[in-house]
Amino acid sequence: MSYFKIFTVLFLTLIILSCGSSSKQKVVRLGHGLDVTHSVHQAMLKANTYLEELSEGKMKLQIYPNQQLGSERECLELLQIGSLDMTKVSSAVLENFAPNLRIFGLPFLFDDKAHLFNVLDGPIGEELLEEGTEYWLKGLGYYDSGSRSFYTRERPVSLPEDLQGLKIRVQESVSAIDMVKQLGGSPTPISWGELYTALQQGVVDGAENNPPSFYLSRHYEVCKYYIIDEHTMIPDVILVSTHFWNRLSAQEQEWLEAAVKKSVPDQRALWIASENESLNAVKEAGVEVTYPDKKPFQEATQEMYNKYSEDPAIARLINQIRNAKP
Repeated sequence: MSYFKIFTVLFLTLIILSCGSSSKQKVVRLGHGLDVTHSVHQAMLKANTYLEELSEGKMKLQIYPNQQLGSERECLELLQIGSLDMTKVSSAVLENFAPNLRIFGLPFLFDDKAHLFNVLDGPIGEELLEEGTEYWLKGLGYYDSGSRSFYTRERPVSLPEDLQGLKIRVQESVSAIDMVKQLGGSPTPISWGELYTALQQGVVDGAENNPPSFYLSRHYEVCKYYIIDEHTMIPDVILVSTHFWNRLSAQEQEWLEAAVKKSVPDQRALWIASENESLNAVKEAGVEVTYPDKKPFQEATQEMYNKYSEDPAIARLINQIRNAKP
């Protein structure tokens, strides 16, 4: 275990001890890597309000934003050893622990938001929330993370060949790496917290993410070209450690899950507003925002479907998702 994790475990233990055994309120510790202005954090505050209401004050969320307790992967690992109760991660990061979540990394899988939400809110989404339980990670719900698009430092991208030779930051995700390779770029995994400096210093030539992340991270200060190709719609997943979950009573489990699910519509509404605000803000800051023809990008990544369909479980999910249009 790294020094960081040892420190985190000790820190969280002190928090528990400081609460005192006489307290009747159960505190659920939730760590994530986003800013307090982000729609995800705002929705978590809503979830806390719902949890306190549903439990009549018997439970509450203690939220640690801004990577206070580590990166997404580090928070996942803390859940696995039972040193953190809950976190939020991109399903792209979670696919390293739950392989079937690779499905969300397939480019142009969803026609639109309505198609995505129909899948997430239905039996396919519920099935995928259970994918990580073998690894002590239980999904409680999905938050909208919009669609991901490319942004670059020195030249615009309008066709897949424009990515040729460019080093593009990706998440620690096999599917993201495969996608950028298929498009001719050079995928470079870098943690989110280190990306601004990597862009500034030219370690990478660009990245890919949704508009709020592009704006709130201030990456638009370095990258002046944003191509809205919307290659993937990768949701965020709200996770609870099964070590913690199994210590809860059935009633407490019901309250916590209900609070998270009740916050989902709030987050989706907040996301839409944040997306519009972010696009307007980066345009005002001088970013060139373009909307290319998606067909060449779809054709360039078709081989991923052939490769991933060799796995019977992924092939089944692709078929189910394609047939789950509203």
